Amino acid sequence: MTVRVRRVYDPPEPGDGVRVLVDRLWPRGVSKDAARVDEWPKGLTPSTELRRWYHAGEGSFAEFTERYEVELAGPGEAELLDHVRELASAGDVTLLTASKTPGESHAAVLLRLLDGK
Repeated sequence: MTVRVRRVYDPPEPGDGVRVLVDRLWPRGVSKDAARVDEWPKGLTPSTELRRWYHAGEGSFAEFTERYEVELAGPGEAELLDHVRELASAGDVTLLTASKTPGESHAAVLLRLLDGK
């Protein structure tokens, strides 16, 4: 089982496994055929308020992570996270994001939670 994060703008690779878009909004300029997204659990993404707060530069990545983890503890979000864990236990999963800095985005938080680190 491998879980990794890639930008949705990068071309699909054979080792991607199940491709899961983890952004709330569809990425600009990418067709659905080109993205080859298998799943799009919008409920797993940060709330609009948290996303706007973080993108406005009002807080650190550490504070964003704490707030996002609180959101992910909700029953619906936890169920979606468990579903992605199940996918990962069955094979490779690639979390797709349009973020220019995936290492400091919600995708990095999800990756850490899915890897159990």
